[in-house]
Amino acid sequence: MLSLTVESLDQEGRGVAHRDGKAVFIEGALPGETVTCTVHRRKPTYEIATVADVLRASSSRVTPRCPYFGLCGGCSLQHLEPRAQVAVKQRVLEDDLWHIGRVRPGVVLPAIYGPSWGYRHRARLTVRYVPKKGGALVGFHERRSSYVADMKSCEVLPARISGLLQPLRTLIDGLSIRTRVPQVEVALGDGCDVLVFRVLVRPNASDEELLRAYAKRHGVSVYLQPSGPDSARAFHPPEEADLYYSLPEFDLRIGFSPTDFTQVNHAVNRILVRRALALLEVLPGERVADLFCGLGNFTLAIARSGAGATGIEGNSELIRRAAANAARNGLQEAARFVEMDLYAEGGLRLSELGHFDRMLVDPPRDGAIEVVKALPGEGPRRIVYISCNPATLARDAAVLVHSQGYALTAAGVVNMFPHTSHVESIAVFDK
Repeated sequence: MLSLTVESLDQEGRGVAHRDGKAVFIEGALPGETVTCTVHRRKPTYEIATVADVLRASSSRVTPRCPYFGLCGGCSLQHLEPRAQVAVKQRVLEDDLWHIGRVRPGVVLPAIYGPSWGYRHRARLTVRYVPKKGGALVGFHERRSSYVADMKSCEVLPARISGLLQPLRTLIDGLSIRTRVPQVEVALGDGCDVLVFRVLVRPNASDEELLRAYAKRHGVSVYLQPSGPDSARAFHPPEEADLYYSLPEFDLRIGFSPTDFTQVNHAVNRILVRRALALLEVLPGERVADLFCGLGNFTLAIARSGAGATGIEGNSELIRRAAANAARNGLQEAARFVEMDLYAEGGLRLSELGHFDRMLVDPPRDGAIEVVKALPGEGPRRIVYISCNPATLARDAAVLVHSQGYALTAAGVVNMFPHTSHVESIAVFDK
């Protein structure tokens, strides 16, 4: 048992201390605390430990709301006051920008906040049938484990969905294919809730009746997914669910399918779109590109602002749905969508689309290095970059600032995933 003083938090939300020249990463510890801890992994240059006792607590330490915190791996920071969580994430962003990219923002933007609880409108729940634990387990993985946490509620899911977990376990117990349902995906829209059951074998007639009864009793739409995400089909009701989320400030409804990528936190997404458009400072008649546009989350807001918007995306099905969303919102003339693999082709083909006055970039965790390297000298005068990985943002920022002639005007965090160490951010680059 070690007694250590914690200096900071790492990017996984663990306390960082040092002893004998080695870093010790302590799960459950907060900066400024003195703790005792138990080491469970030793490496030549670091050790990983878990808090045993807090001898001197941080003033930002709070009691976790969830009874499964510490067991469930879904959250890592419930013991830290929410505003302090955001301060930690801001420090991670600024540290990565400097240590990886050797850049600092001219202005630190105010953090984007939303609700701290009940915010998850998307979730992928793992299912395991474990007779020794009484039957089906449905939830997130245990921390540092492939086992499923034995949980009957979840504080970051909306209350109505958290309340479905125990009935869902009972449903799985009653299925003949209970060992062949590895996952249930939750997709929530403004008007309906969908549960997508991943089924490795076809349900029999009795299973189908149980699934229908569950859907009716709890007011959800049930989909079955026999193979990849594109195979998901409505089961009950048999009609496709009208899934959408709204962006009221732009008078938009964005439709999506249950397995499409959408932002987990709808409330924060609304604020993020508003912030991105304000930072773009779009003028009517300008040409604006939205790279990695997905369903048109930003593209359609740009089009609604009076600019000519071009959404670019490598997934043909997302391009089709984005175009349908443009038509649904009466923006088919103002927004166009182009299929282009931005990883394979980088920015090389962007020149074929003509000059853009401004650009929004919202890439996956791998970032947009191929795009930023290939931007032409007469590239857009302003780029707003939405990031879900501060390390790849910092890498890309280094190219934009040190090679492409941009300045990092501003940057700040977006607390899309409260109680986790996940850092989303928004940055502005100007020629």
